[in-house]
Amino acid sequence: MGRKLLLEHINVPGINTFAVYREKGGYRSVEKALKTMSPEDVVEQVKKSGLRGRGGAGFPTGMKWSFLAKPEGVPRYLVCNGDESEPGTFKDRYLMTYIPHALIEGMIVSSYALGAHTSYIYIRGEMMPQIRIMEKAIEEAKAAGFLGKNILGTGYDLEIFVQPGGGAYICGEETALLESLEGKRGNPRIKPPFPAVAGLYGCPTVVNNVESIAATVPIVNDGGEEYAKIGIERSTGTKLISASGNIAKPGVYEIEMGLPVEEFIFSEEYCGGMANGKRLKAVVAGGSSVPILPANLIVKTMQGNPRLMTYESLADGGFVSGTAMGSGGFIVFDEDQCIVRNTLNYTRFYRHESCGQCSPCREGTGWMEKILEKIEYGRGDMSDIDLLWQVQQKIEGNTICPLGDAAAWPVAAAIRHFRDEFEWHILNPQEAMQRNYGLAHYADPLVPVTE
Repeated sequence: MGRKLLLEHINVPGINTFAVYREKGGYRSVEKALKTMSPEDVVEQVKKSGLRGRGGAGFPTGMKWSFLAKPEGVPRYLVCNGDESEPGTFKDRYLMTYIPHALIEGMIVSSYALGAHTSYIYIRGEMMPQIRIMEKAIEEAKAAGFLGKNILGTGYDLEIFVQPGGGAYICGEETALLESLEGKRGNPRIKPPFPAVAGLYGCPTVVNNVESIAATVPIVNDGGEEYAKIGIERSTGTKLISASGNIAKPGVYEIEMGLPVEEFIFSEEYCGGMANGKRLKAVVAGGSSVPILPANLIVKTMQGNPRLMTYESLADGGFVSGTAMGSGGFIVFDEDQCIVRNTLNYTRFYRHESCGQCSPCREGTGWMEKILEKIEYGRGDMSDIDLLWQVQQKIEGNTICPLGDAAAWPVAAAIRHFRDEFEWHILNPQEAMQRNYGLAHYADPLVPVTE
């Protein structure tokens, strides 16, 4: 059994309430930080932990905190990104639903470390149950003296507010989130200036993911060095994974970094193997925006080494033969799934969610959707595959925010690894509309690459 830091007490009845959460050791990190540590001490522990952003980018959290500007007389803000709009990702929603005080505790500790006295939790507007749950948790914490004026008699003041978003995927990007929080249209800002210098209301701001903030609790409780002992290489600690697709046991799992991908998919402790006795065809390892990998490349790297659930191992081979940890949205496809149809679904989503600010994204996502519809519905020709490749190339790296990249990468990876499936759709239009191309060679063992 892997170690659990965030979900250890998830099945305890009433753990969503302050009383039970407190009984199980909750809010100890607040007492420790506010009474025995300086804000700089907390930042140093987070640096030592090696914690990396759990929202997708994987940037070192302690380093991000250290960039925060601290001009005299100017307020600083911590904003929690609970927008979680990435298809295939639902671990933040799970955490907020079942153990909301873990996030509140992390918000208090993180706000203290950053010198913030007003903090916000920005939650996607469709998640109204979670918004209500978090508001209730804030009220409970405030009634117990952990929020408001002079917390625990330490002289530290903090107010936390929940802000519903408008339900736009683009607001998962931190600067678009800040625009939305200020009451404007959620368009990403040009950077620099970065939020650490000029963020919310033009003041220094840190934007962190729900899981990233919750992870500061065990770091403060046990120390950064203890946290860093979990995991391998620069992938330390535990990670929440949203597992879905054609598996026996979909759900949210907390894993120790370094777990083999094959064990995660097939062991009874986690996903329980493929559903209905089907064979594994492909996996999207980190939410819809990361490259899809065929079965043989998700289980082993091109060098024949076991693929591990770490930032480094999943990225091994770059985007030629690797993928990314992303937001931890782990989607498993069996032999009956159609890669062309799946890619069309993703592209339709990104076309719909583009804010339209950048021409390559605004126009390019629409073109990709049209081309994929042609191929999927029996009207494509071979030149469409190359056209699709060229369009995604024109989008990647040419937009203000990463949504353009997020739209381009799935298309590029689908063509790179499953080109014959696109070709089969074009050559067999009537048959392709009735059934999938099939497993073909995607589960065959790879021939190890030799120097």
